[in-house]
Amino acid sequence: MACPIKPLGDRVVLEICEKAEEMKGGILIPDSAKEKPQEYKVIALGTGKTDDNGKKVPFDVAVGDIVLTSRYGGSEVKLDGKEYKIVSCDDILAIVG
Repeated sequence: MACPIKPLGDRVVLEICEKAEEMKGGILIPDSAKEKPQEYKVIALGTGKTDDNGKKVPFDVAVGDIVLTSRYGGSEVKLDGKEYKIVSCDDILAIVG
């Protein structure tokens, strides 16, 4: 499935990695009280950053990578019922795996 969002510059579009919800002790935690996930799947890359000499700087991540981001970095977008996060490459902390 193609990403419906085309990021610009050094931006990256991420999709939340859904994890199985655990219920401990029969208590269901409402969505509003859950901690925001920090693990995402890269689904689209922008056009890339340009350095001071006019050369394109390659991305450190690729489409399909699972990454960790800063908790409050980037912008959350909802499109066609799905939630995405658009971040700068600098907001990506690590590749998982």
